[in-house]
Amino acid sequence: MTASAIERKSTAPVPEDQVIVLFGATGDLAKRKLLPGMYHLMRVGLMPERFRIIGAARRPMGVEDFREVAREAIAGSSRQAGDLEAWERFSASLEFASVGEGFDALGAAIAEAREELGAEAGLLFYLSLPPRAAEGTVGQIGELGLGQGSRVITEKPFGTDLDSARKLNERLHSVFDERAIFRIDHYLGREAVQNLLALRFANGMFEPVWNRNHIDHVQIDIPETLSIEMRGSFYEETGAFRDMIVTHLFQVLGFVAMEPPISLDAKALGIEREKVFESMPPLRPEDVVRGQYEGYRDEEGVAADSDTETFVAVRAFVDNWRWEGVPFYLRSGKRLAESRHLLTVAYSQPPRRMFPLDCDQIAESFGHDHLTFELGDPGSISASFLAKVPGPTIQLGEAHMQFSYADTFGGAEQALDAYERLIHDVMLGDRTLFTSSEAIERLWEISAPVLAEPPPVVAYEPGSWGPAEIDELIAPRRWHLPSDHV
Repeated sequence: MTASAIERKSTAPVPEDQVIVLFGATGDLAKRKLLPGMYHLMRVGLMPERFRIIGAARRPMGVEDFREVAREAIAGSSRQAGDLEAWERFSASLEFASVGEGFDALGAAIAEAREELGAEAGLLFYLSLPPRAAEGTVGQIGELGLGQGSRVITEKPFGTDLDSARKLNERLHSVFDERAIFRIDHYLGREAVQNLLALRFANGMFEPVWNRNHIDHVQIDIPETLSIEMRGSFYEETGAFRDMIVTHLFQVLGFVAMEPPISLDAKALGIEREKVFESMPPLRPEDVVRGQYEGYRDEEGVAADSDTETFVAVRAFVDNWRWEGVPFYLRSGKRLAESRHLLTVAYSQPPRRMFPLDCDQIAESFGHDHLTFELGDPGSISASFLAKVPGPTIQLGEAHMQFSYADTFGGAEQALDAYERLIHDVMLGDRTLFTSSEAIERLWEISAPVLAEPPPVVAYEPGSWGPAEIDELIAPRRWHLPSDHV
C-alpha cells in the first residue's frame, strides 16, 4: 500500500450517519481504547457528521453515569481530553441501555436514535465481549430483527478450536451477512504492519529477494513483560497459543508471505492471505514449545495443577513455490525480558571465502543479515549487515541502518491508533484488514494436531526469554532477540 493510498484511506469521510451500539461498554477495552478512540476520531473529523453511541452492559446505569465513565476514560488517555467543546459534542452523542434484564430497553434506544438520525443511518454493533457472551448477544440482536443491513465487530478469540469457530460463525451468519462481519485484530491496524505491503510491493529492491532463494528464515516475536494481570479465568480457557498465535501472529505471517495481489482492495488482499493459510501444513506437536512462567499457578483464578501455557514458540512452514523449506518461527509470552512487536527477515549467508579467516569467524558470530520491523507504534525498520571496519586491513563489523516513522513523517499526535483505524474502516465498509470465516477456520485446522496432543508445559523464569527448549526448536539457527536490534 503506497503512502498516498494509506493517506487517502485514513482521511476518507464516513458518508452516512451512524448508530453505534457498544456492548461491554463499561469493560476494560471500552475504557482503554474504544471510547477514547471514537472521541479522537470525532476530533480529527473522521466520525460521521451525526452519530449516536449507545453503551450496553448488564449492570444498570443511567446515561449521566455512562457519560462520566467515558469522561474518565478519555481523561486517562492521550487524546486531548481538555478540549471542552469536543467533549461536549461527544458527550451529547452518548446513551446507555442496560441488558441485564433483557434487550427491550436497548431495542427502544436504537429505535429512538435511528428515528432521530433518519432511516439512512448505518447501524454498527461492537461486541466487546467474551465468545460465549457474544454468541448469546448475536442471538438477541437477531430476535430484535436488527441484523439485516447492519454491521458487527467481533473481538478475539474467534473460537477456541475448529468446532467452536464453526459454531460461532454459524451463529453470526444466522443474523449477519458475511460481508457485514468484521473480526477485529488490532495488530493488523498498526501502521507498521500495513507498511509491509508498501515495502514489498512499492520498492523494486525488496520483492525480487523476498523468497526461498534469498531468505533463510523469518521470525515474528511478540514478547510481553506483563503477567496475566488478574485474567486468570480467561487465560485458563485460552492460553498463549490460542490467544496470540492463531489470532495475531498467523495473521502477520499472512502479510509477510502473501503473493502480490492484483490490487489493494479487500477482496484481492484477502484472496492472497488465504492462499498462504491454505499452503500451511498442519502444525506438529514437535514444532511447538509451550512454557509457563514460575508463579503462574499462584495467580487468582488459576488451577493449582494448571497445564495452561503462558509462552509459546512455533515453527511453521508455507509449502508453496516462494517459501518451500523456509521456516517461520513465531514466539510470544508473558513475563518475558522485554515488551516488543518484531518481525525479523533473515537472509541467507553468502560464501565468504575471499575474506581472511578472522573475518569469517566474525561473520559466523554475527549470523544472518536481516531486516527488522518494529511493529509497535509508531514503528521502524532497520537493516543489520556486515561492513568493513575503517583501517588498513580487512576487518568486518556489524552495521545498521534505520528508518523511523516518527522521525520521517512526524504528525504522531494526529495518527490513528490500531483500534481507531479499524473502527473507521468498519464505518466505511472497508474489509481490507479483516479476516473471513474461511480463513479463521483454516487456521484452526492447521492448529488442530497441537490442540489435540499439546506438548508438555515447561517452566521458565520470569524476566527470561522463555524455556531453554526453544533453542532446540530453532537450531542450528538462533533467535534474534529484541535487544540485538538497533
